[in-house]
Amino acid sequence: MVARKAVDAGPSAAVKFFGAGTAACIADLITFPLDTAKVRLQIQGEAHKIEGASATKYRGVFGTIMTMVRTEGPRSLYSGLVAGLQRQMSFASVRIGLYDSMKQFYTRSTESAGIVTRLMAGCTTGAMAVAFAQPTDVVKVRFQAQVRLADGGKRYKGTMDAYKTIARDEGIRGLWKGCIPNITRNAIVNCSELVTYDMIKELLLTYDLMTDNLPCHFTAAFGAGFCTTIVASPVDVVKTRFMNSGTGQYSSAINCAFTMLRNEGATSFYKGFTPSFLRLGSWNIVMFVTYEQIKQGMTRAHQYWELPF
Repeated sequence: MVARKAVDAGPSAAVKFFGAGTAACIADLITFPLDTAKVRLQIQGEAHKIEGASATKYRGVFGTIMTMVRTEGPRSLYSGLVAGLQRQMSFASVRIGLYDSMKQFYTRSTESAGIVTRLMAGCTTGAMAVAFAQPTDVVKVRFQAQVRLADGGKRYKGTMDAYKTIARDEGIRGLWKGCIPNITRNAIVNCSELVTYDMIKELLLTYDLMTDNLPCHFTAAFGAGFCTTIVASPVDVVKTRFMNSGTGQYSSAINCAFTMLRNEGATSFYKGFTPSFLRLGSWNIVMFVTYEQIKQGMTRAHQYWELPF
């Protein structure tokens, strides 16, 4: 048995990287049906429909879920889950797991990190994550958006078929479709989600309102999810529409936004707001609470058993 250590060291970058990806996958498994309902509500009302697709109308979060279960079966709620988990393992590991490391980089390893530094760290890790994991996001959205065609078929047969089909029909660039609006979205999401969580948690601890435990993590995560939904919904809707669009439907993300504004009005940018909040709020709570527990658990294991992290 290895001797125990009394040193109270914080979690390493490797622990944060692994913990963020794992926690995000757990959160996705629990909240994926809400995300699928959000995507269906966001793309509803597009002028161009996939030929032969059903004209099902969705009403509200739970109405959408019930309609999908009735018309497509329960498995449709988890359509694109494999790509979603691939996305979270590569995406969340970078944007969340490297956030503290990026803060230290910008502050040159000093203890204090102001709001500007945190915003810069959030923007940087968000952009890095999108550049790396964009193909998984494109495939996830395509799967969540697809409905049964008149002949009972579907747009893609499986996850790998989706990657191959998109690359063949739209070129390699098709896998990075919507990369710019997604970078914009994730800069906003990271700055509102991570920075808000970071600051709420810091305030709760600084003023001794709570201790660094589960209720504190829950409160900070709920606040972060609410703020993120309000700020990020418009760009999230544009990102979803653009990434799901067929070749030539929109010339750019900006054109997609103006088309939505002209055809459906300003409220179209908040389509799917309720499922977005339910999903982001619950996703943030599950992810951050799990992430904090993984960090604490792995740090304790590292301190007492000298694991190589």
